[in-house]
Amino acid sequence: MEIIVGKTAGFCYGVERAVEGAIQEISKAKEPVYCLGEIVHNRQVVEKLQNLGIKCIEKIEDAQGTTLIRAHGIPKEVYDLAEKMNIKIQDYTCPNVLKVHKIAEKFSKQGYFIFLLGAKSHPENIGTLSHCGKDCYVIEKEEEVSKAMELFEKSMKKKLLLISQTTFSLERFYNIEKMIQKEIRDDVDFVVKNTICRTTELRQKEIEELSKKVDTMIIIGGKNSSNTKKLYEVAKKNCDHTILIEGVQELEIADKIERVGIMAGASTPKESIDEVVRYLNAN
Repeated sequence: MEIIVGKTAGFCYGVERAVEGAIQEISKAKEPVYCLGEIVHNRQVVEKLQNLGIKCIEKIEDAQGTTLIRAHGIPKEVYDLAEKMNIKIQDYTCPNVLKVHKIAEKFSKQGYFIFLLGAKSHPENIGTLSHCGKDCYVIEKEEEVSKAMELFEKSMKKKLLLISQTTFSLERFYNIEKMIQKEIRDDVDFVVKNTICRTTELRQKEIEELSKKVDTMIIIGGKNSSNTKKLYEVAKKNCDHTILIEGVQELEIADKIERVGIMAGASTPKESIDEVVRYLNAN
């Protein structure tokens, strides 16, 4: 059996920065360290940090000491509340996410209506929306473009900005952009900012090619991880036998497989990838 591990598999810069930062905070802390939400979307990573002493909370009001901000970021009003409560914040929001926040705030102040591509309930987008002002709409899928355009038309604005979640599908970003281009009026100032991070782009492009060359494609990552789900969707189009697992304990491989491809989400630790490789080599 030939095993091909994607070159871009595993921790991205933003996740590595957040996880290493959390470990450092724990090591030097003399009191409990809190994290507002899961620091990243990976169960193994979160459990490891909890075992080291991190206490995950859902509301900033529950913090009683130094509080970490997850890689996905938070709404800006939470920063204000933490300041009022004198809670010490250690911010590990991914720099790419902060970049999207700045773009959204800048264009909102200039009077733009904002379309944000991504999942409405994803914590990254909830944070970004707090910088978009009242004239904005989250588009999850192509079918929502018409509704988004109706809201834009009702706003009577002539400026429109298109941005996206940093882990959004590159293919769908361009599809939705084309759909908007077909419906938009000629007198509208339409600005497109592809805010999908470079690591996400490279990972999606690599799995597009890798999934065409193998019999089985294994995607490793959290079931609640947006970027991992996108990898699964891309691979499934090219490789019928594509599976998504959080860890090696979920893995069952059929006989007579000649080539297996492995790709992992941006929050998947190297240990999870290595465990899958060892399992495959032993079987």
